[in-house]
Amino acid sequence: MRIALFQPDIAPNVGTIIRLGACMGVAIDIIEPCGFPFGDASLKRAGLDYLPRASITRHASWSAFCGNRAGRLIVATTKAARPYTDFAFNGNDTLLFGRESAGVTDDVIGAADACVAIPMSEGTRSLNVAVAAGMILGEALRQTAGFPSAKEIAR
Repeated sequence: MRIALFQPDIAPNVGTIIRLGACMGVAIDIIEPCGFPFGDASLKRAGLDYLPRASITRHASWSAFCGNRAGRLIVATTKAARPYTDFAFNGNDTLLFGRESAGVTDDVIGAADACVAIPMSEGTRSLNVAVAAGMILGEALRQTAGFPSAKEIAR
């Protein structure tokens, strides 16, 4: 299981997602360009001391990411009709989340093996990307028994 961030805009969200990945044992792909300098202080503040523990791969572009990916690409988008809770995740899926300001492009959606959405109350637009990543990753790990083991937690 992996989390991919498509051209993220907000450093603290990326730091939070990197921390999520480190805590859950999930690798993170950052698809550039980012809307901030990658060494931004707010990214480091949000990631705390988890940044060195995280498995992070930076990709210079969407095409570079596509050339290196394996497994299914599952895109989280408000445009999807299928709720993430109705989707059968696999352990080798990459969960892709779009830019906070604009989501993902049509070519990203076109490359997806599936698109999922988080059902929300009428009149709301979207959740914070780090919250969305935590919700969808939690369900995917629950389905695939991918949560860290008690032995890993004891370390």
